[in-house]
Amino acid sequence: MEFIHTLKAVLCAAAIIFAASDSPACTSAIVSARASASGRPLLWKHRDTGADNNFLMRVEAAKGEIGYVGLFNGGDSLLTEAWMGMNDAGFAIMNTASYNLAPDTAHFKDQEGIVMARALRTCTSVADFGRLLDSLPKPLGVQANFGVIDGNGGAAYFETDDYSYSRFDVNDTPDGIIIRSNYSFSGDEGTGYGYIRYNTADSLIRKAAKLGPIAPELFTEELSRSYYHSLLGRDMYMDDYVVDQDFIPRNISTSSIVVEGVNPGMPAADMLMWAALGYPPCAETKTATLTDIPEDFGPSAAGWNSPACDEAMKLRRSAIPFRGGSGPKYLDLRVIRPINELKKARSLQNYADRRSKMKK
Repeated sequence: MEFIHTLKAVLCAAAIIFAASDSPACTSAIVSARASASGRPLLWKHRDTGADNNFLMRVEAAKGEIGYVGLFNGGDSLLTEAWMGMNDAGFAIMNTASYNLAPDTAHFKDQEGIVMARALRTCTSVADFGRLLDSLPKPLGVQANFGVIDGNGGAAYFETDDYSYSRFDVNDTPDGIIIRSNYSFSGDEGTGYGYIRYNTADSLIRKAAKLGPIAPELFTEELSRSYYHSLLGRDMYMDDYVVDQDFIPRNISTSSIVVEGVNPGMPAADMLMWAALGYPPCAETKTATLTDIPEDFGPSAAGWNSPACDEAMKLRRSAIPFRGGSGPKYLDLRVIRPINELKKARSLQNYADRRSKMKK
């Protein structure tokens, strides 16, 4: 009897995840300064979205506002929706969609990018973001887990629906780490999406944390390139073909970004954004600052697209061997592996080069 109940639970969870296979999603984490290798907070977002390109761009401060670097959808020439970013006050924000905070029946929704753009223009602290959510007209038009860090030691998730939010402070946790995918801990238990990806991220992060403090490379070079499947308990990286389902990198993954924040007394200019644009296993991680963004990460391709993102997405498409029917759900890892190894090697060298410059 116990086996039957367990099997039913597994099949139910699998059905939920498969139903959401094409939904905008994301996997994320916040690491407090005490758990970080640099002694600075980390804010990570592996982005899944229906938008097939995203780019980085600096937005200069308007009167009475704050300048920032944000992640925008390809084609967003007006820079109206920021999907992650860091600002000149040492504040940074990202989100994951949540699907268990309220029934998905709202007519006014999908405002998360607009809220984050406003937060980047106006917030200097985690507390400021809470006040912003309190002050905005309701309904907010959001169903999201917003992750935020600041230069005052603040780090928290705000699980937010149209009318309220629950705050989870990272500094209150025993290990200084919080992970979120596409359900909220304050939401309806057993609903929402991303349970398998959450368990995968939790397993890989906790394993790494036992070996020592966490560095940004864990996210961009390990988790976002991993084909470990936590439900099956197996790393499929050396397989020939896989069904592109429930891994952290997915067919709708378009970036993996870690903001390495600052501590009290440090200038906001010391913030770093370690970014891989496009399908992460086919992308090279480079560094952006508040004043310097890699040229190919900006909107310099046709249609306000990032050339680096376009290239990585093109490389991923080369690993889809079958086009008809359900063929696009299959991924040829024999094509992905050499691309991933090359991009990872270049990325790790970029990390080393940047850290070498910081020591001088």
